[in-house]
Amino acid sequence: MQSKFAMSVPQGRGSWLSRLWRAFAGTGEVNPADRIFLWVTGLFAGTAILVLGAMTLQVFRASLPSIRQFGWRFLIGKDWDPVLDAFGALPYIYGTVVSSLLALALAVPIALGIAIYLAELAPTWLRRPLGFTVELLAAIPSVIYGLWGIFVLAPWLRDSVQPFLAARLGFLPFFQGTPRGLGLMAGVLILAIMILPTIASVSRDVLEAVPSTLREGALALGSTRWEMVRKAVLPSASSGILGAVILGLGRALGETMAVTMVIGNRAEISFSLFDPSYTLASVIANEYAEASSDLYLSALTELGLILFGVTVLLNIIARLLIWRVGRVPSGAGRS
Repeated sequence: MQSKFAMSVPQGRGSWLSRLWRAFAGTGEVNPADRIFLWVTGLFAGTAILVLGAMTLQVFRASLPSIRQFGWRFLIGKDWDPVLDAFGALPYIYGTVVSSLLALALAVPIALGIAIYLAELAPTWLRRPLGFTVELLAAIPSVIYGLWGIFVLAPWLRDSVQPFLAARLGFLPFFQGTPRGLGLMAGVLILAIMILPTIASVSRDVLEAVPSTLREGALALGSTRWEMVRKAVLPSASSGILGAVILGLGRALGETMAVTMVIGNRAEISFSLFDPSYTLASVIANEYAEASSDLYLSALTELGLILFGVTVLLNIIARLLIWRVGRVPSGAGRS
């Protein structure tokens, strides 16, 4: 007699749920080797989920003393004094959010332009080498970006860019203060360069997944190449491009070494891009090894919990958006 669950499983041979049930339950004619292969690979996939869950649980447990001591005040507190056991995360949250959002504002238009050119306009002989060059930016170690920022970017900002901005736009709070080179502006520029290949590569894949019939229909109606891209391709790929942007934001939020080397590492909330700032990842990297008390360690771990939760959530949202765009009929993408 079939169990209630087995009876509820669709019985059509083409149903993926029925095939999966037969493979795991041993019903139907399934090769034993296939069943073993399914169980082994399923175990590997489940291990990744278990590792993620174990990491979350361990970080949460290590953060409990800080959570119990400060509660929600930890998120809005401005003081960070290990001597007095007074900890607040607001300056680090501010530095992380502002630097990441400003980096997105710089990187997204450039990355989207690169993606459109590679997917729609570039000649065939140029697409592959140019695409490889853009993706190569993601392979450069972050410490190299940091060294370049210290020895090249920061002096250029201090001697040329920041004095020019202070002279022309000094009436705005964003461009006031002493030009230092190292500070929030340097961190923003480094982050923008580092997230550029991620956004460009994923956006290119999303654009190429748009069915070619949309392009052909727009061109057949008399649209120019620009009108075809703007009115047919981009609207269809909008959610996937948003997913690429969120993936870039996730990397910007979690970037540590390069930002630590150029952002100035001072816990303050300032509107000026010339002033130093601090990020969640940077303070953890700088202070965790020197934490001398249990509450100090717990506060740093809670910073990591905040960063971990935000990054995981953003990546989940990005993957769902990209998956939505990728659900096109087989062969419908651009050839």
